[in-house]
Amino acid sequence: MTSSRNNNHHDSFMSDINVTPFVDVMLVLLIIFMVTAPMLVQGLNVSLPETGHTDNISSADDQLIISIDKDNKIRINDYEVGIDFLKEKLSKIFENRSTKNVFLKADKSISYGIVVKVMSEIKGAGVEKLGMVTLPKDKSESRQKHG
Repeated sequence: MTSSRNNNHHDSFMSDINVTPFVDVMLVLLIIFMVTAPMLVQGLNVSLPETGHTDNISSADDQLIISIDKDNKIRINDYEVGIDFLKEKLSKIFENRSTKNVFLKADKSISYGIVVKVMSEIKGAGVEKLGMVTLPKDKSESRQKHG
């Protein structure tokens, strides 16, 4: 009797799950996402000026960044707009917002007059807080200049 029980046990199917193909597929997907993720980051190439003191910008989803590139093209986030329509577009954007905060990011090669004109249009649209986006000054570079 015991010998028949042992035979039945050896003849049964193995019920373990083979996870090797699953792990292989997951590793391939991981590699694909790691390679493609840096390509998804897009933005305007602006050479920012450097300052000694900077505050970090919060990463809120609804923040508004106005960029001026080296070719004097103005963008609200990724949408290009002419300076004549900037005030109008910002006013429409702020109709349904409780906070009216804007960050201005201008290429360091842009003339001061253009930046001031854009700032005037931004303030004319009813913006309460206007922040300037800059890069932190390299401390080792500033020590070499002064020392």
